[in-house]
Amino acid sequence: MMRFSQAAKSLLLFLFFGTVTLLAQAQTTPNKNTNWPKQAIRIIVTFTPGGAPDILARVLAESWQKSLGVPVLVENRPGYGGNIGADLVAKSEPDGYTLLIGTVGIHAINGALYEKMSFDPVKDFTPISFLASTPNVLIVNKQLGVNNLHELIELAKAKPNQLTFGSSGVGTSLHMSGELFKEMAGIQIRHIPYKGRAQSLPDLVSGRISMLFDNLSSSLPLIKAGEVQALGVTTLRRSQAAPEIPTLAEQGLPGFEAVSWFSLMAPANLPPTIQKRLNQLTRNALNMPEVKSRLLIGGLDPAPGSPQDLSKLIAQESAKWSRVVQQSGAKLDQ
Repeated sequence: MMRFSQAAKSLLLFLFFGTVTLLAQAQTTPNKNTNWPKQAIRIIVTFTPGGAPDILARVLAESWQKSLGVPVLVENRPGYGGNIGADLVAKSEPDGYTLLIGTVGIHAINGALYEKMSFDPVKDFTPISFLASTPNVLIVNKQLGVNNLHELIELAKAKPNQLTFGSSGVGTSLHMSGELFKEMAGIQIRHIPYKGRAQSLPDLVSGRISMLFDNLSSSLPLIKAGEVQALGVTTLRRSQAAPEIPTLAEQGLPGFEAVSWFSLMAPANLPPTIQKRLNQLTRNALNMPEVKSRLLIGGLDPAPGSPQDLSKLIAQESAKWSRVVQQSGAKLDQ
């Protein structure tokens, strides 16, 4: 029979009880990631209030506040095609308390458009979920005297560089829609960038700018009110929200497609447990029947998905818009 000295017995007892204590602590001490959230969450929107990204952020905020029991704040940080707000999120702690409504401009266009950027639009973010997409729509001042795309192109060819098109910022999908339009139609029109739609739409209505590419979801009320003339949507198929508006593709620009899409992003290195939780919260919010119906009527098509699917989309869109930026010759300094 094996015998132990008194010193050995004491050591064994110490190790045994020490192990039991550590196991008990592991079971009773909550993981800091699974205890999320414990404080207010900020969702950064890189455009002014009222547009599609802002609408989506407020839908998420309303749903999350009910289910999480913590404040969810929407903060608008417009400027530089979304780069100001995106930079803020990229440099935030990856703890799930500062999030970004990502856009095609931030994550698929700006990397090719800007000579230098203070963040990497892919590596500095953790993808959470695709949120929704919306067609862009070409709207013109009613006094311009055109009723369809053909008439607008003819007018632009007769007056090179005299007509202007506005957008909600340099590098946005709305800006790139205009650049793609110029290239495919073979026309020269001048770009007038704004900080957001709130500034550009009054100038369009008053005639300070000739035309504007805008998210359909944002401009639909003005179109229906007859304050602006809609000439075409930028998707390959007509929108369910406004089936009476033809596509640009069916009016002589075959293949024309420029979709604005929005996503939920967090800073890089977000813990997987929080990433998974945010993804599920997003799916729950956007799959609610009343939410889906409200967004579809407004011109937004909600389609939450996996982080992996979002990463694939960003790679595909980056390749597409890099070609458009290169062909346009546009380059900017942040």
